[in-house]
Amino acid sequence: MAEVRPRLQHIFLTGPPGVGKTTLTKKICERLRTNRIKIQGFYTEEKREHGSRIGFDVVSLDGKRGPLARITSQQCGNFPKVGKYAVDIQAFESIALPILNNLQGSPVLILDEIGKMELYSNKFKQKVSEIFRNSETVILATIPSRPMPVVDSLRKLPSAKIFTLSVQNRDDLEDEVMTHLMAPLATT
Repeated sequence: MAEVRPRLQHIFLTGPPGVGKTTLTKKICERLRTNRIKIQGFYTEEKREHGSRIGFDVVSLDGKRGPLARITSQQCGNFPKVGKYAVDIQAFESIALPILNNLQGSPVLILDEIGKMELYSNKFKQKVSEIFRNSETVILATIPSRPMPVVDSLRKLPSAKIFTLSVQNRDDLEDEVMTHLMAPLATT
């Protein structure tokens, strides 16, 4: 009897900070749109002022933007900290949670990133775990390379395929990632 292989519908991009995970994710989003595949999700990007990074924004694929983290200051009060950045959980949730709570009709979900800052939101953490375990949605997510319990449990899912980006391979992975994303869409 032939072995039944799990459907690889959860595609993870990992690698060191600055290697190009978000850049590759944006390229994949453009290709999916070109193929007229409905996508939902968000990405994170640096927020710069006068050439210096002051934090990160979360940006939905339909253009809504909000602060994810900013360099710690007096007005950051009790926000959780990651290095020199204070994480604005409420602003992050105002962008991310409506996407996660309304996936009907979107065969592909983009999550850039499931990282330390984003996981300070317990609501986000719970919803992401639920979607990965109970949804037929194809997911492209970026994850940090360092160990984190929630991320490690997602890596171990039988439906997961992990691509580790490096400076050497980042420009060569786009087609392979697209092939893996499109395969489960062809069977639905």
